[in-house]
Amino acid sequence: MTRVNVELKAVDPDPKATAARCEALGAAPAGTLEQRDAYFHARRGRLKLRSQGEGSELIAYRRADDAEATESVYVRVPVPEPALLTAALDAALGSVVVVVKRRRLFTWEGVRIHLDEVTGLGSFIEFEAVLPEAGDPATAREKLAYLRAQLGIEDGALVSSSYADLLLDGPQALLRAASEVMPNAYAPYSEFKVGAAVRGASGGIYVGANVENAAYPQGQCAEASALGALVAAGETAITGAAVVAERLEHCPPCGGCRQRLNEFGGPDTPVYLGRPGTEPLTVTLGELLPGSFGREALGEGAAVRRRRKYPS
Repeated sequence: MTRVNVELKAVDPDPKATAARCEALGAAPAGTLEQRDAYFHARRGRLKLRSQGEGSELIAYRRADDAEATESVYVRVPVPEPALLTAALDAALGSVVVVVKRRRLFTWEGVRIHLDEVTGLGSFIEFEAVLPEAGDPATAREKLAYLRAQLGIEDGALVSSSYADLLLDGPQALLRAASEVMPNAYAPYSEFKVGAAVRGASGGIYVGANVENAAYPQGQCAEASALGALVAAGETAITGAAVVAERLEHCPPCGGCRQRLNEFGGPDTPVYLGRPGTEPLTVTLGELLPGSFGREALGEGAAVRRRRKYPS
């Protein structure tokens, strides 16, 4: 069954003090969990196999990369044989990263409060307002805002990414994905292979390579291929992109692809140019395409029709 949480995450500079504040608020201690989350490539959102204690479960979820309280839509499936499923998922989809953490758990009015020690990252606090136990989405957000105020969580401590992305490093994850697909490019005429990757609002990464054609105008850039995969998966927004070329260290999108990316991103959306393992050249869509033509130029009617078809 599909469930929904409203979630918020932040760096925790003093876990002992945070635990004391939780207890002072009347949050009930609910034990400590040792969790291992193995992430796999997913067509939509994120997919992980969680092992804790004697139980394991497969979790598919979609959550936007946003520092503010954000809804997470997920499905959990019990797994009786995690080792066999891990082997099958790795063979079919490919592994991404493993997140290991020690989670001290508190509960408060339908909200799960996680005090996490994540191997390789440090200490974090995470709120999960479980719906409908925590009320409707508006009530859940009010509860998270209250907890955030009571626990003294500042804006600068908020974290938008998942632990998996933090371990991978967001730009590097996109660069790796673009680099891995680049060799598959069909470029017999130019011999200029390009790979592109975009991250959807759900957190999923979609990739594409350039596809040339003997009738030259019918060719397709890598960015267009990646955006096609994004749309085919049911997404209509990107939070970042990366472009990797075989024969060029920093390969900027062509003019047409800047417009294509702009359709799904915004002026502050980052685009990473370079190769995995190196510091990328980072530019924004606003810098790549100043004075861009967007849906707002089509008038209010077009904007309303788009919102009806693609609600955010």
